[in-house]
Amino acid sequence: MHENFYIAFGLTLFAGLATGIGSALAFFTKQTNKRFLSLALGFSAGVMIYVSFVEIFVKAKIFLVADLGVVKGTWITVISFFGGVFLIAIIDKMVPSFENPHELKGVEEIAQITKLENDLKKMEKGHKSEGEPHEYNHAMMRMGMFSALAIGIHNFPEGLATFVATLKDPSLGVPIAVAIAIHNIPEGIAVSVPIYFATGNKKKAFFYSFLSGLAEPVGALVGYMILMPFLSDTVFGIIFAGIAGIMVFISLDELLPAAQKYGEHHLSIYGLISGMGVMAISLLLFI
Repeated sequence: MHENFYIAFGLTLFAGLATGIGSALAFFTKQTNKRFLSLALGFSAGVMIYVSFVEIFVKAKIFLVADLGVVKGTWITVISFFGGVFLIAIIDKMVPSFENPHELKGVEEIAQITKLENDLKKMEKGHKSEGEPHEYNHAMMRMGMFSALAIGIHNFPEGLATFVATLKDPSLGVPIAVAIAIHNIPEGIAVSVPIYFATGNKKKAFFYSFLSGLAEPVGALVGYMILMPFLSDTVFGIIFAGIAGIMVFISLDELLPAAQKYGEHHLSIYGLISGMGVMAISLLLFI
């Protein structure tokens, strides 16, 4: 077994289970702290973008060029990078927009949608149908379960990214795990709130939110078991370049738009630059 296996698994578990933090926030706060969340999501994007281009992509190219030569190694690095972008974009496209964890929502926004849907159903049925609450609860439960499934699907490649990066270089794994953990917090809200509205059970809502985060360490272990017989510098290089593509796509498609949606434009940029700065300093400390 690889010497960094337990460190890699621990960091991946930490990142995945941050959905539970989002679930807890949904129950103990009445509204989203949008300024803080905007800064945090921008910070996460800054960490991911900086480490992807400055460290992960560069290391991928070093591995591949050393094994395959300058021309072939460089070409495969670039192809693998865009392969990662394509993979996460396809996964993202397959998930319906409202149930997509990349369509982030605050606690109060989900609650407002829920209330409006409930009022509309009551108006349409004139308060006469005894089955209406059951149908409404079923719809909310379905929304929460689909959100959990969607987040689980998204978390598979994220878990593999955190795990493989840590396996090869633990100094890279820590900031990646922290960045992914930050972006998993709003996803926990997206799962727990509709399930809580459907069941009235905080424990059940927290459980499903927590369970969706487990997809990250599970994805890491499944990926590791499949790839373990083939692991070499060339395979690590291809995976590293793909990881860089996945993280850049997540940052540009999800984190930055969400950061700007939650708060002022400048706050998200301040968070972005701060994330890049912290990532730069942390990498310099390991030289």
